[in-house]
Formats: sequence, structure tokens, C-alpha cells
Amino acid sequence: MTDFNALGLKPRLVARLTELGIETPTPIQTQAIPHALAGRDVMGLAQTGTGKTAAFGLPLIHALSKIGNKPQPKQAHGLVLAPTRELAKQIADTLREYTKGAHLKVTLVVGGVSINRQIQNLRNGTDLLVATPGRLIDLLDRRAVGLGDTRFLVLDEADQMLDMGFIHALRQIAPLLPDTRQTMLFSATMPKLMAELSAQFLRDPERIEVSRPGMTADKVSQSVHYVQKGDKFALLKDLLATHKDELSLVFARTKFGAERMMKQLNAAGFDAGSIHGNKSQGQRDRALKAFRDGKIKILVATDVAARGIDIPGVGYVYNYELPEVAENYVHRIGRTARAGAAGRAVAFCSSDEMALMAAIQKIIKTPLEVAGGTEWAFEAAQSKGKPRRNSGRPNHRRRGRGFKKAA
Repeated sequence: MTDFNALGLKPRLVARLTELGIETPTPIQTQAIPHALAGRDVMGLAQTGTGKTAAFGLPLIHALSKIGNKPQPKQAHGLVLAPTRELAKQIADTLREYTKGAHLKVTLVVGGVSINRQIQNLRNGTDLLVATPGRLIDLLDRRAVGLGDTRFLVLDEADQMLDMGFIHALRQIAPLLPDTRQTMLFSATMPKLMAELSAQFLRDPERIEVSRPGMTADKVSQSVHYVQKGDKFALLKDLLATHKDELSLVFARTKFGAERMMKQLNAAGFDAGSIHGNKSQGQRDRALKAFRDGKIKILVATDVAARGIDIPGVGYVYNYELPEVAENYVHRIGRTARAGAAGRAVAFCSSDEMALMAAIQKIIKTPLEVAGGTEWAFEAAQSKGKPRRNSGRPNHRRRGRGFKKAA
């Protein structure tokens, strides 16, 4: 199958895709859409930036357009759940592009903005509700929305929802939907808890895997600098100065650290913004827009944004601080090399982060090019306690301890 016509989508929807310049489906779309159109539950595993939104969004729109009746007040025919505000907004914006002229209402509900306005927007019902789990629970508690008529459920970036502790919210939401619903679950990785989630939400799903879980995008060039923690900022400035005209995304581990780094970069003469949990939704939206429009060239972010930034022009992703959860490395660097473009991912690794780097290497099963410094080594966690040189397979048990600089 080489085009959307062959997948079985409505001609009007295919024509809309053509208007948007989208003519060739990606592998996840080619494999998932026919099963979704046939009414099957789908579990899709694919790396970030491969077109998962269209993989579930297009068959969802196709099915909703065939219902033929408007939703009842405070009801939604379809529900898409996403872990972060940014990702939910991105999904809603994309679905609105696809549904233009189709008379389908797409409603977004996320935290950080007025819940009263969202209650008003839901009063007459909606064809498709895109939500974060926490805000949806708030609206359900206020009886501002019901899910009794919801025929379609999508869980996007389900592994991130598990990481963020939304499993309890999902267990609250699931019983409120009809047993006869169609469910699609999409994720970039497959942690063990996902099997439990799949068994609870999906019925005999069609499993589609277009890339090994944890595999990073083929067109992302990955490298690492082994650098002392105190020298990281100077190195970052030097590297950013070599490509001032390109968009760069810098990941920090904490909200405070992200905001401080943004201010330091501005003081050093760089145009930088920040996005993290201490920012209001309006501030986050403005920062993303400025970054997308090129008004600022650097965006400093925490992992809250790792799955919600879909900006094709991001040329560089800097892992200034390595993530505590190794899978988040995959999602971070997936913010570059979008839509088939090439990108570069640069990691900074200090001596106390070698266990984190080892976990990343284990997940991606690909050695990172050493772009600077000398690889750190640490003592083996063995009964004899004798130090050894790093063999490239660091011992995960000695996290953050016993490091020495390799000769």
C-alpha cells in the first residue's frame, strides 16, 4: 500500500490529507489503519515522530463521520487520552486540521486553564474529546461530561502515562465507558506494566510493531560528551554558538534547573525560552509558539515536554542532564528528526551519571559516539571490591558511587 486511498479511508478524508500535503502513509499508518477501520482493538508500538497521531486519528475520524447523529449534551463519541498538556494540544490541533469541513467537533480539555470554560464547551457534547487524565477526572467529578456514549478510546503515549502515575486515573475512567467500545493504544516503549494495562483496556488487540521498543529514530545522529558537572554550561554555550541559526532543545532534569539555565543562556546572549511544570499553560503555549516561529532559537525543557513538542525544524537536542528514566532519552531525542528530517542528539555525561548512561545504552542497544572527554569508569560491585577499568558495560548497581576517571 503506497497511498491513503488504498487503506480504505473515505475519499473526502483522503482529499483533505492531499490538501495538507500528506500523500504517503508511514509504516505505522499503513499497518494500523486497516485494522482500526475493521473495528479491531489496536496496540501500536512505534518510535516518536513516525506518525502515530494519524495512525489512530484518521480511522477515528472516518468512524465518527459515519455515526450520523450529533452527540448528546455532555457526552463524547470518541475520547483520546494523552499524558501531557502539550501532547494533548498537539493532537487536538492535528485532528482539527484533518476534520476541517467535516462538521466534527474536537474539544480539548487540559489542566492549567479555566475549567469553567471547558465545562461550557462540553455542555452541548462533542464528537471527539482530547484530554489529559487529571483534568478529565476533574470534569467527571463535576458531572460536566459523561462517557456512556463513548464508542472509541485512544490511549496515546501510554508508557508515559504509566511513568507519570496515571494508572489509577485510567482505572477510574475505564469502567465509565461502554464494554463494546473500540480501543487503540499507542506507545513508543513497552514496559512490563503495559501488559497489564493492555489486558485491562483492550480485547484481543492487533499488535503492530514497526520498530523495536527503545529504538531511536534512524536519522538522529547521537553523541556523548564526558564532562564534569561544573563544566557542562561552558560546553553547552560553545556548542550552541556553532549553530546559532538552528533550533535547539535543551533538556534539564528539574523545573528550577530549566528556568535557571534559560536565564543564564539569555544573560550569555542567546535567545532562549523555557517550558516546565511551574509555567502556566499560557506561558508554555507562548514559549512553544516563539520557538516554532523561530523568534527564540533555544528552548529549555523538562521531561514534561518530551512528548508534546512536534516542531519539524528542531536540529539539535541536548541532554544537558541525563533522564532518571532511561526510556525518556528516546522520547527526548525524538523531538528532532521529525517528519523524515535529520537531527542531532548530544548527551552530557558527568561522572555521577554513568549509571544513567549505562541504562540508556541498554535500552537503545546502540553505542553513542564519544564526541568529547574520556569515558568515566567505576568500581565493579563485586564481593572483592577491586576497582577495574570501564569495559563499556557499567554496573548498574553502583549508581552514582565509586566513579573514577579512566586513563
